[in-house]
Amino acid sequence: MNTNNKTARIAGFLYLLYIVVTIGADVSRSRLIVFGDATATASNILASEWLFRIGFVSDVLAGVLFLWAAWALYVLLKPVNKNVALLFLLLNLAGVAVQSINMLNLFAAALLLNGADYLNVFQTDQLQALAMFFLYLYKNGFMIAQFFYAAWLFPLGYLVFKSGYLPKILGIILIVECFGWLMRPFQFFLLPAYVEISYLSFAIGFIGEFGLTLWLLIMGAKDEPSSLTQ
Repeated sequence: MNTNNKTARIAGFLYLLYIVVTIGADVSRSRLIVFGDATATASNILASEWLFRIGFVSDVLAGVLFLWAAWALYVLLKPVNKNVALLFLLLNLAGVAVQSINMLNLFAAALLLNGADYLNVFQTDQLQALAMFFLYLYKNGFMIAQFFYAAWLFPLGYLVFKSGYLPKILGIILIVECFGWLMRPFQFFLLPAYVEISYLSFAIGFIGEFGLTLWLLIMGAKDEPSSLTQ
């Protein structure tokens, strides 16, 4: 197996792990958090605190896996254009950094509800309201990270298109996904009443993310064209 194939399949494997871990964390959290209902959310978290903590750790792990996958893609694509490859790696890193710091808002909800003595100065309903406030902060911080997660797809798609050892159609899909995924945070912050706009982002994202992942994992990549190795 050539070096490109090894690197591509490592990137695909890490990307797949990231997707699986992310979906697992989202599914577990969606069962607990009821936005707009502080009492129900507090009750769910307290009743399944271990599940909440597993989801939290899974999200942090997902960030590490995503950065590793981006690094593998950087190694694979830097012969095409090192500066552009560095750009998508830095954009990915920025998104992971924002999301990781934002995870503190998520965990703050559990800290507020854990019954610590120093929180006795607050009433139960006040603690529940504060927990919901931090969950909303987490939701907003998550959307800020999406700007970076969308932006990294453009230089990534460009390099995939130009590489010659990955299908050009994958590059085109990733570039389209960049603009499609940007619709999600723009809709969230500018047009919050029009949630339907974000549905297109999910559809494009599914095609782009899974398409790239499965191709890297199953098909790998060709040898570098001679124009890139000279």
